[in-house]
Amino acid sequence: MSIKTYSELITLPTFEERYRYLKLDGLVGKETFGFDRYLNQQLYQRSPKWKSARQKVIIRDNGCDLAMEGHEIYGKIIVHHMNPITIRDIELETDILFDPEFLICTMHTTHNAIHYGDEGLLVTAPIERTRFDTCPWKRT
Repeated sequence: MSIKTYSELITLPTFEERYRYLKLDGLVGKETFGFDRYLNQQLYQRSPKWKSARQKVIIRDNGCDLAMEGHEIYGKIIVHHMNPITIRDIELETDILFDPEFLICTMHTTHNAIHYGDEGLLVTAPIERTRFDTCPWKRT
């Protein structure tokens, strides 16, 4: 598995391309789940380094989903590790945990879509409607 980076992600012009770049197809970092999940939860809740990194990423991404202009997040912002983290990463506080190059802003549904590889979970833009678009026999 190749290392995913913010620098590479932002070269992708569409939200869908960025999502596909990040999606894991349900292959989440198994080491961080199950009984050891408390480790990453402690990191997110107690680490000043994490809080600082998180704030920098939110500012950098302008609070936008996958750093995509026009996809502002109006609820809770999740700062997502673009590469699955491991217990070892947490224990050694490796760069992958705090380096903004490996972090991106997401909203909850996008975060779930990335982890489970389900594009159907993504929030889509409303269809732009035009006058009489559902009545093609009426033209004006």
